[in-house]
Amino acid sequence: MNFSAEHQLFRKTVRDFVEHEIEPHVDQWEREGAFPAHELFPKLGALGLLGLEYDPSYGGQGADHSYTVVAGEELGRIGCGGVPMAISVQTNMATPSLHRFGTDELKRRYLAPAISGHMVTSIAVTEADAGSDVAALRTRAVRDGDEWVINGTKLYITNGAQADWLCLLARTSGDGGYQGMSQIVVPTDVEGFAVSRKLEKLGNWSSDTAELSFEDVRVPVANTIGEIGQGFQQQMAQFQNERMIAAYQAVGGAERALERTADYLKHREVFDRPLLANQHIQFTLAELAAELDMARHYNYACAEAYMRGEDTTRYATIAKLATGRLIRRVADTCIQYHGGIGYMEETWTSRYFRDSRLLSIGGGADEVMLRILARLDGLET
Repeated sequence: MNFSAEHQLFRKTVRDFVEHEIEPHVDQWEREGAFPAHELFPKLGALGLLGLEYDPSYGGQGADHSYTVVAGEELGRIGCGGVPMAISVQTNMATPSLHRFGTDELKRRYLAPAISGHMVTSIAVTEADAGSDVAALRTRAVRDGDEWVINGTKLYITNGAQADWLCLLARTSGDGGYQGMSQIVVPTDVEGFAVSRKLEKLGNWSSDTAELSFEDVRVPVANTIGEIGQGFQQQMAQFQNERMIAAYQAVGGAERALERTADYLKHREVFDRPLLANQHIQFTLAELAAELDMARHYNYACAEAYMRGEDTTRYATIAKLATGRLIRRVADTCIQYHGGIGYMEETWTSRYFRDSRLLSIGGGADEVMLRILARLDGLET
């Protein structure tokens, strides 16, 4: 992938924004268990970061996917996992289907303010018994005239406590399995909707995660994204955007973690010499850097295929699987080489160690990625 001078300027713009508008507040947001999305997102929107590839008619930048790669890598360098994940929910998880399949009216009412940052959005798919197995979801939307009447619950919903609207996946017919689902825009100010509870997590503390409930929630059938009954297929496509941005952010975060660790080892003296003088440590970090470079360029191959209009299911699946496993090794190595101080909560390594674990679970667990690859390779019997 060739990055122009314009890409480099864009990279600097994102990095400067992160350093001045996000990093100074990360520790506070982590302590508070949430970040103020309604304050931060309008600033991101003003820079055009919430609608890079979206139609300028709705406030998007009309850029190609290469700019999403750059943004993902830079946002991944934020000193916590929660904030970049919440941003990517807004940009790459909850809005792609609306941009691709939504009506003009829906896009003007919900997509445009999400791009500007004046509305926070979330993707509501997961349920207690339907995580990676999306076909098992039970939340139902029954048609009553020109309205859907929605009942059910959603679990582990990022941005769920702050969202102004949801991209909800629900059953809209009696067909089981993959059939009969639809994506529906659900405003969170409607009667019958509630945030049942805010969830406490191992990591990603600054990202609010919630359980949501729907009790006879009524929204117009016109809020359906795309075709009724095509929600599962649309969501599968939306998952590819989620997995790609996750892989881009993982590379940016791991790169910064290795940089910080190498810098620490240059100055930490043990037995009268810097720790980095130990050849075993040098080789371990060099090997991780090499694997990270391979992951980065695999991401670029995925992005190029996406820009050519190809199906990136295989690319995105492998990228998410590989980067999820790699950053766990990076995090473990960083904390090990920091020694006792690396285990302390006051040190960035402990947060990175906690936060990095999610990538192999969220957006489809490693085992689901392997199942997809086995099916693509004709290995299932």
